Amino acid sequence: MKKYALGLDLIDDPQLIQEYVDFHKNVWPEIKTSISASGILNMEIYRFENRLFMIMEVNALFSFEKKANMDASNPKVQEWEKLMWKYQSAIPGAKEGEKWVLMDKIFEL
Repeated sequence: MKKYALGLDLIDDPQLIQEYVDFHKNVWPEIKTSISASGILNMEIYRFENRLFMIMEVNALFSFEKKANMDASNPKVQEWEKLMWKYQSAIPGAKEGEKWVLMDKIFEL
């Protein structure tokens, strides 16, 4: 099983951050189905202030390209992503329009 870590910021506004957290307490079932169908076995998101950290554990068939293609053709995922962008802010160093940024592992015990 492969593991990925990704980072993203939220707009630094307490009300918007709380709304984002509330959405993630009740993620739409179609989004959960889409995540699982892409080969993601486990996904966790952690928050400190307005910084998010995501850990994904994926199966051997997972690829970011495959997930992007699946997401692009799924109207419900596109609706969710458009809604979430209201709360999200690209992390420093992200490319134009890029949300979650893949992080490099620098230590393992």
